[in-house]
Amino acid sequence: MHLIKNGAGNSKIQSVIAMNILHNTDLGTKQKALAINLNPKIYGSFAEIGAGQDVAANFFKAGASSGTIAKTMSAYDMTFSDAIYGAQQVRRYVSENRLKSMLDHEYGLLIERLAEQRGDTTTFFSFSNTVSALNYHKTNDSHGWMGVRFQLEPNGPYNDVVLHVKLLDNDNNLQQQAVGVLGVNLMYACFYYNEHPPVFLLSLMDDLSKDRIQIDMIRFEGPGFSKVDNRLMSLHLVKYGFSNAAVFGPDGKNQQPSEVLYKKHIVVVRGRFRPLINVHMDMLNTGVKQFMQEPDVDKNNVMVITELTLQSLKERNADQSAEIDEKDFLERVDILCSLGQTVMISNFHEYYKLVAYLSKITKLKLGVVLGYPNLEYIFSEEHYNDLEGGILESFATLFSRKVKLFIYPTLRDGVIWNCLRFYPPPHLIDLYRYLIANNKIEDIRHYNEKNLSVDTNIVLDLIKQASPGWEEYVPAEVATMIKDRCLFGYPCEVVPAIEAEAHPAKSKKADTAKSTPTQNDNPIKTF
Repeated sequence: MHLIKNGAGNSKIQSVIAMNILHNTDLGTKQKALAINLNPKIYGSFAEIGAGQDVAANFFKAGASSGTIAKTMSAYDMTFSDAIYGAQQVRRYVSENRLKSMLDHEYGLLIERLAEQRGDTTTFFSFSNTVSALNYHKTNDSHGWMGVRFQLEPNGPYNDVVLHVKLLDNDNNLQQQAVGVLGVNLMYACFYYNEHPPVFLLSLMDDLSKDRIQIDMIRFEGPGFSKVDNRLMSLHLVKYGFSNAAVFGPDGKNQQPSEVLYKKHIVVVRGRFRPLINVHMDMLNTGVKQFMQEPDVDKNNVMVITELTLQSLKERNADQSAEIDEKDFLERVDILCSLGQTVMISNFHEYYKLVAYLSKITKLKLGVVLGYPNLEYIFSEEHYNDLEGGILESFATLFSRKVKLFIYPTLRDGVIWNCLRFYPPPHLIDLYRYLIANNKIEDIRHYNEKNLSVDTNIVLDLIKQASPGWEEYVPAEVATMIKDRCLFGYPCEVVPAIEAEAHPAKSKKADTAKSTPTQNDNPIKTF
């Protein structure tokens, strides 16, 4: 199976067969390095900053390294690093910008000095990393950036694979060893698994475990990866358990969460967004506006995140263990990105886990916008049976930090339910009053009451039936996208681009159903 644009509907059986055939899990780190060393076409350089030099060392130790390595180096001193790769405005040496400058410089030297001599028979590569391993006092955040710029054919264009890794071992030497293994895995995947992105991803953990490293960002660029959708790669990082969260921007470009969210006020709006309707936009706009009015919030330093959880991506299936429909996932994020949203995919079903994750990235105030039914969920003790301290332990994480919940009301049997009408179990009433009194929970004001009677699932059914008037329940730009691209089961005839240009009138909707959209008093079920 390929994680490709508009190609997410491939057979699951074929996917499993392909992975079993292609992913050779019996290959060890030394065997992978030796296989690359013995390939006469692969030749390039290694540049490593920090965390030892274990990637290049693995290739030296494997044997026959003279067939692969043109140069290895480490500009460990900051002055030397700046002299070679250029000084940065923000002096962060373990950063994507530093990694990019390393790849640019080292690959440029390869082509400049060796292309004429052996370019017709060689696929050049430049491997670079910049890593901060655990310091002597064990007080730093151990992480790093790693990337490969490489050709897939002699004299061909280059491709880039860039990733960010968190090092979890509690020992500096073990972290260096993990970096070395990951680097070899990445090199091997670039040359042997580049046509099979799922195998590429899974192979990165060969001879490693998820309690040693986390990969929370990976990006594929270049003509060799023109069919790879990096948003799907974000999804699969979380799905495979390589990370608990992944982020990509409105342009669909994968981003490293800490780089994007560091020292920011963050507002999170969680939902299924299947599809995004006026209710969601009202929640987003009113919730963010209210958060901006908080006295301890810098309006010019706020990051808004729309979050999809793995569970929400499976909710359409009765079997929660079923595979995620990648086409359905892309339809949701296409709309979110078109509206300028930064999207997070997470494995944080419980809100306290989400807050704990974000609080490690920023110490500034957080806002969480959620619907009234989720307030009820948060106060339901059965959701915390796995915690020794129960609901109090979860609340200590959720509310002890600089966080505030903004509650969007819901309509039930003609009655609007909000914080004032919420009645937790008797033994939790005083706790709830404490949170209200200490400005931890607040109702969203100035909402559009007309939206409260709209049920997302019914809107989805109306879209599938092409029922007249469904457009009034979604933003205008969303309605246009759904029609033009036949999203969420909207029945329409898709005309090939060339034919559409020649015969514009041929692109038309299928016969529409005659039913009229109706509103109901069901609560909003997407939040």
